[in-house]
Amino acid sequence: MTAPHTPVLLAEVIAALALASGDTCVDATLGAGGYTRAALAAGAGRVLAFDRDPAAHAASADLAADPRVTLILRPFAEMAAGLAEHGVTGVDAIAFDIGVSSIQLDTAARGFSFQADGPLDMRMGADGMTAADFLNTASEAEIADVIFQLGDEPGARRIARAIVADRPLLRTSELARLVRSVLGPQSGGKDPSTRTFQAIRIHVNDELGQLDAGLIAAERLLRPGGRLAVVSFHSAEDRRVKNFLRDRSGAAPGGSRHAPALAAPRPPSFAKLPRAVRPSAAEIAANPRARSATLRAAVRTSAPAWSVAA
Repeated sequence: MTAPHTPVLLAEVIAALALASGDTCVDATLGAGGYTRAALAAGAGRVLAFDRDPAAHAASADLAADPRVTLILRPFAEMAAGLAEHGVTGVDAIAFDIGVSSIQLDTAARGFSFQADGPLDMRMGADGMTAADFLNTASEAEIADVIFQLGDEPGARRIARAIVADRPLLRTSELARLVRSVLGPQSGGKDPSTRTFQAIRIHVNDELGQLDAGLIAAERLLRPGGRLAVVSFHSAEDRRVKNFLRDRSGAAPGGSRHAPALAAPRPPSFAKLPRAVRPSAAEIAANPRARSATLRAAVRTSAPAWSVAA
């Protein structure tokens, strides 16, 4: 298969994973399989690839046929349980590519995009609440909070008020048209409905909760010296990754004589962190969806994990 999705920061992710011949690697977000293929090419002896989207698995028949690859139909929040089912309790490298894939965005029937009409679905998996379920049943206050907190949308209250007044909403075109009518044209040519669609998608899929659980699982599963690479596309996601790794590397601010620490510091579970990496101008020009990406990487120490797996 020729993957229609272009992996972002691919060379930088593979460099951060520093795979040695025969390493066991987890691709926490299979998508179109870009990171899995690159990990195999870099020498990984085994790749266990997670995705909760059945469409991603269906599109990866060539990978499923590779004896070095194990595809696991689970969200990465369930990484520990998924690996245990295959007899794996520790790995050498884990890569995350957080957020929606180009395959999902470009399939109108999935309802992720305001650029084509489709059902208001937005689910990354095959079950659970759809975007229509949420918008047509939630209170105005709840809708406003989601759009403001997860989309950084200043017009969240006005949008929520219009949604409640106009519902039921069943199609992406209906929601996009409504948001555009509320906000009017935006500077820079950005579609006014971008932040609203993003916020609803993150909420419907519990993406921040999934990320928190996935990071905790990665901390427990990585062997000493194991490498973690996380690519995120949203400020709230990146902030969670940054804070998680900062805390566990011992880089978080400690107590002072005015506010002493309440407990002895725990040994860092990750080594001191390199600077965040962002796409080059050339990559953004070739793949505009890379423009908001941030890569954070870390190396596991031999200290015990701070948290239990979800």
